[in-house]
Amino acid sequence: MTLLFASTTAACLVVLAAVAVRIDAESRRSGLDHEVGSRATGLSRAVWFDAGVLHLEPLSEDELARGAQVLAVLQAAPGKPPSLRNVEPARSALPGQDRLGLLWQSVLEEQETVQVSAPSETGGRLRWAAAPVWDDDRIGAAVLVGTEVARGERDHDVLVRWLAVGCTALVCCAAAVGHLLSGRAMRPALVGLEQQEQFLAEAAHELRTPLATLRLVVERADTSDEALRLVDRLSRLVTGLLARARTETGAQRAELVPLRLDQLVETTVEELPDQDNVTVNSEPVVVLGDPDLLAQAVRNLVENAQRHGGPPGSPVEVTVAPGLVAVRDHGAGVPLADRERVFARGVTGASGAGSGTGAGLAIVRWVAELHHGSARLTDAPGGGSLAELRLPKDRARTSSSSSHEDLGTVGS
Repeated sequence: MTLLFASTTAACLVVLAAVAVRIDAESRRSGLDHEVGSRATGLSRAVWFDAGVLHLEPLSEDELARGAQVLAVLQAAPGKPPSLRNVEPARSALPGQDRLGLLWQSVLEEQETVQVSAPSETGGRLRWAAAPVWDDDRIGAAVLVGTEVARGERDHDVLVRWLAVGCTALVCCAAAVGHLLSGRAMRPALVGLEQQEQFLAEAAHELRTPLATLRLVVERADTSDEALRLVDRLSRLVTGLLARARTETGAQRAELVPLRLDQLVETTVEELPDQDNVTVNSEPVVVLGDPDLLAQAVRNLVENAQRHGGPPGSPVEVTVAPGLVAVRDHGAGVPLADRERVFARGVTGASGAGSGTGAGLAIVRWVAELHHGSARLTDAPGGGSLAELRLPKDRARTSSSSSHEDLGTVGS
């Protein structure tokens, strides 16, 4: 968040600085042109021709002339090249003779003040303005005024340096303020996550300890295997719920390992308290997944089908294929409009494998998405509902293409 805050501030400041630099450069160029143009035009009006004689006396007294950095007068008779008069401060400050000739031609063609950039004979970069002086109906002379470009560029460079220093300082301040604000904003969330993790750890301890004690009591009492299976199932449920809570809060990540999906489904069905009406049709399939979470998803699918898939004892068929666990019931089915809604938490379905409180199918979809898969409800051929848990094909493969015999049972 600090980096994002600082980067955003830096981007905005860079844009503003670039706009400021561009505006300043254009403003200085415009100001320089206005300065030399106004000075040349004003001085051209101060001198005059009288019977073909150019009078330059006002230039010695005019404030515009005294303030000019470079000043000269070009005068030419008809058909002759221009000659220089009243050169200040020296001839070397003016452009070469060729450029002066081109400047004079531009004044004759435009018949108004002309502005050009041309170096002096010493190599200085100057901006020139040449204003015509009329001798009756022709241009007999031109007042030439020059100003160094480097003077404005130096001031422009100073502005650029100050902008760079100022923007850097502002970005550092923004980063510090962003770090402080993001830290204060994230602190309650971090405290909440730490408290939740502490609660999960305490809940795990408080739930697992009595379950372990209960299992010992059941074993000593020499009760039926059914009671032991129920205790083991309750222990797995607690472990699965805690794992889900930790995963959703980011306290831990799901560990996807190679496992036999068909064996996992068969073992899960065998542990159900009532599995007489459940048949499993499977083929050897190896997937990458979390055993506890996948077992919980399969258990929820089958129990929903048993509970809401028709009258008690109605058959439930479980099919395992590459990348697919499908559970079919023979109930009334789920209306098309409710097939997505029943996957939301707390939503009650009408009938079929997708009905119930909504928590069971919500967990199924969460497990599917955690494995980059999907869960959906469709109509079963011949009536009833078909609930599908799908895994992506690149994460599922048949055991014939791998040495699945080395994987052992699901519990391993």
